[in-house]
Amino acid sequence: MYVAHLHLTDFRSYPHVELELDPGITALVGPNGQGKTNLVEAIGYVATLGSHRVPTDAALVRAGTARAVVGTKIVRELEPGRPRATVVEVEITPGKANRARVNGGSPVRARDVLGMLRTVLFAPEDLALVKGDPDGRRSFLDALLVQLAPRVAATVQDYERVLRQRSALLKSAGAAARARQGSDLRTLDVWDAKLAQLGARLVVERRALVRDLAPHVAAAYEQVSAGQGAARIAYRASLDAVLEDQGPAPAEAGVDLVEAQLLEAMGRLRPKEIERGVCLVGPHRDDLVLTLADLPAKGYASHGESWSFALALRLASWRVLTEGGQHESADAEPVLVLDDVFAELDARRRDRLAELVAPGRQVLITAAVAQDVPEPLAGARVDVMGGEVARVL
Repeated sequence: MYVAHLHLTDFRSYPHVELELDPGITALVGPNGQGKTNLVEAIGYVATLGSHRVPTDAALVRAGTARAVVGTKIVRELEPGRPRATVVEVEITPGKANRARVNGGSPVRARDVLGMLRTVLFAPEDLALVKGDPDGRRSFLDALLVQLAPRVAATVQDYERVLRQRSALLKSAGAAARARQGSDLRTLDVWDAKLAQLGARLVVERRALVRDLAPHVAAAYEQVSAGQGAARIAYRASLDAVLEDQGPAPAEAGVDLVEAQLLEAMGRLRPKEIERGVCLVGPHRDDLVLTLADLPAKGYASHGESWSFALALRLASWRVLTEGGQHESADAEPVLVLDDVFAELDARRRDRLAELVAPGRQVLITAAVAQDVPEPLAGARVDVMGGEVARVL
């Protein structure tokens, strides 16, 4: 698949943009602060309904306007030589439910368009996947899951809603206990069951994803780093630590077993949870463990090694999304976006990354100057300056 056209209205710094794109490699070139990243951010938003730069939608709407619109024309070859175009338009309205349209039809929920476009975006912010806190790695897994199976979006949203409700109830119970007042905990039992049910689905999905990612991460790291160290990933569930007396859980434990384990873990931790007013077990406290040569990547990997690991995670995502979409179409490869990354890499990693991504169906690159784009990635070019975009012939 590839994006053939991008349309923006009041998105970030752009009052209006129309940009034609081709398959293959396209470099968006211009000084920092001119809007290059805004363009690829918009494409990523259609695929994920989120930004890699900000946690909420408010910053995506141009100052002084009430809403933004992002439209993409997505081309897929469902059969060889027979391309099919789909126009997906997402309306972003802070404080309200976002809406979407497909081929100009009636408005639908924004999440109904998930899966129509798949992207993998690598940006300088991805260094936090290696050096940052677990919440970034959890978000990485969940965002990838949603692209692979859009139904997971509802599970993630429902889990977060139930987590907020249960946390509020725990705080109320803790306050009542400190005031030596009685508290009816039967409602907490109901929320325990809901959290365990949704949490089990999420844990099982994440574990399966990590199993699929692991060999691709190892291979990509070896390619990017020229064989300097073995990169491994593993899923660490918080419930395993609580139930350590039962031994390690089966690697492919089903939803029913994990649900029962979560209920047991919450039962054991209930006094502590009430005392602290927080949920102490569940997928919101899990982590994706990254190791390099049997040592934790966080704290031990050098700056260059951390970059290589972050690259490996994104390249592995690219492979998994391609493989995961093969049952739908031979043209399942996601759009690959490299946002201002080559200036951050040393010459060896630049060359290796360029070699790996050059055959991509569509690769979009942002760079401050044309010289930052490696020679193997020479292709179409779009100049971006002062909110204006112009294709260079």
